[in-house]
This record gives sequence, structure tokens and C-alpha cells, in this order.
Amino acid sequence: MRFMIIVKATKDTEAGIMPEGKELDRLVAAMATYHEELAKAGALVDGSGLHPSSKGWRIRCSGGKRTVIDGPFAETKELVAGYTIIQVKSRQEALEWTKRFPNPAGEGKEAEIEVRELHEPEEFLPGEAVERFRKIGIGTKK
Repeated sequence: MRFMIIVKATKDTEAGIMPEGKELDRLVAAMATYHEELAKAGALVDGSGLHPSSKGWRIRCSGGKRTVIDGPFAETKELVAGYTIIQVKSRQEALEWTKRFPNPAGEGKEAEIEVRELHEPEEFLPGEAVERFRKIGIGTKK
């Protein structure tokens, strides 16, 4: 089972404001330790922080038309600031790992982490399209 740990954006992350000095050192060290432990356990698939939405865009699809909308995007509580993808044996194991996720805003600050399970190819009816995803490595187990 694969899960995405989603770090929600804050006003600071959207403004590109990072903790400074020793606070930044502690946060980076805590994140490094956590991800090293995931890797050692064979559960780490991928993870990264994201630049603010001001450097991004969205594509809105309406009928056959696609419209590009440049960032920034107004509602920060609905934005993603970073992610980690893990592969574990159960929902409970994913929950245990995410309880250990360091506070992404720094200790004592407000932050929110969301966790969502990723679909696996086995959830869909077998067919050519699913096999095409497998051939390019999407949704495959490590």
C-alpha cells in the first residue's frame, strides 16, 4: 500500500518564508532523520518540498478548452507545500509513520499534514491501459 503524506501550505510557505538559523537547522535535521528512518525501513518512495504557488500554474479544463491560470493561488489551506510517498503493509503502519512526521512549520507552530492512499493498478479491471501504466513504472511496487 502506498500513501502520500501531504504537507499543507501556510502563509509563510506561500510567501517563501523559511525558518532561520538554528530553527531551520533543527527542522532540516528532523526531516532528514525521519526520511532516513523511512528509507532504512524500506518504506520511502519519494519526498520533496514544493516552491510557493506563485511559481506555479493550474490548468482548468472546461469542455474541450484548457485555460492556464498562473499562481499565486489565494486559499493557502488548500495548497500543498511538500510531500512524502511511503509504501507500507497497512493503513495502521502508515498512520504510525505519519504520527512521527516532524512538524513542517517548526516545533510549537501551527501546521497540518494530510495523508491519502494512492490507487494501485490491482484496483482496476485488468486491461491494456493498466498494463501500459505498469510498463512505464507508474503504480508499480518497489
